[in-house]
Amino acid sequence: MVNAKFKSIVKKIKEFDEIVIARHIGPDPDAIASQIALREIIKYNYPHKKVYAVGAMVSRFKYFGSLDKIDEATLTNALLIIVDVPRFDRVDAAYKNRYKYTIKIDHHPCEEGICDLELVDVSSSSTCQLITELVYNTKLKINKEIAEKLFMGIVTDSDRFLLSYTTAKTFSLVANLMRDYKLDLMPLYNHIYERGINERKFESYIVNNMKINEYGFGYIKIDNKTISEFAVDSSTASNMINDFNFIKELNVWAFSSFDEKAGIYKINIRSRNVVINDIAERFNGGGHKFASGARLKTEEEVDELFAALDAACQAYCKEKHDN
Repeated sequence: MVNAKFKSIVKKIKEFDEIVIARHIGPDPDAIASQIALREIIKYNYPHKKVYAVGAMVSRFKYFGSLDKIDEATLTNALLIIVDVPRFDRVDAAYKNRYKYTIKIDHHPCEEGICDLELVDVSSSSTCQLITELVYNTKLKINKEIAEKLFMGIVTDSDRFLLSYTTAKTFSLVANLMRDYKLDLMPLYNHIYERGINERKFESYIVNNMKINEYGFGYIKIDNKTISEFAVDSSTASNMINDFNFIKELNVWAFSSFDEKAGIYKINIRSRNVVINDIAERFNGGGHKFASGARLKTEEEVDELFAALDAACQAYCKEKHDN
């Protein structure tokens, strides 16, 4: 069934000469990498096609490449591919009704289909892993630059292969990329993990000021004054949330920061043992069982979300104690 979907995706790519690739708002490296890599794959194999990767760029991810600006009204017979996003209300800069056909490639859980063709595998470490599978299960060709993007997307979304979504298939595909394209890993890791001293000081601030209760729920609200003092941006906290995976007192931890430009509170949530994506979905968010996020309009909603996460931690601790 999966192999049939790989072939169906390539068939549709061949069918359309105008292709737009979009991903979720507030992108992480896997979203950016999968989007740009897929654009480059299509252009590499079908140079005559017009292929666009759209959405707002995040400056710290510019090493993946640039994005495109288009006027969707000028598209006449276009294919839309959305990557790393389960729902259309979280897609950045693309509107479903402007397209003749839609495809989704994703690894997030979703209860209902939203596209004409969907390749969804919740056991996959990342969307970049799925696109790597697409390449190795079809006649699509890639080059070293594309392989590097796919590798970095897999590494970041698996948190350096530490998360439970990492499987034997993940390692096998990465081994293929390393062998076939002679990847030099050190420069790639430098792109991903190199941080300025201000960011390291900001991380220390979070450690020193995050509140952790008796049930292992840790949380912090980061205001814009603090962000300015450390000379970082509002997305910095979300980029370092996985660094807290090994604080043994934590079961669930959440960071809240306010994006003035968008007028929303961005919440990043991680968990070691407690399922959190169902909670995030109740607060205009979602994600994986142990890695989710939400975007809220008021601080009261932030408090409600934190209370729900705290309650989930309490329930987990009680069940663990009873057993």
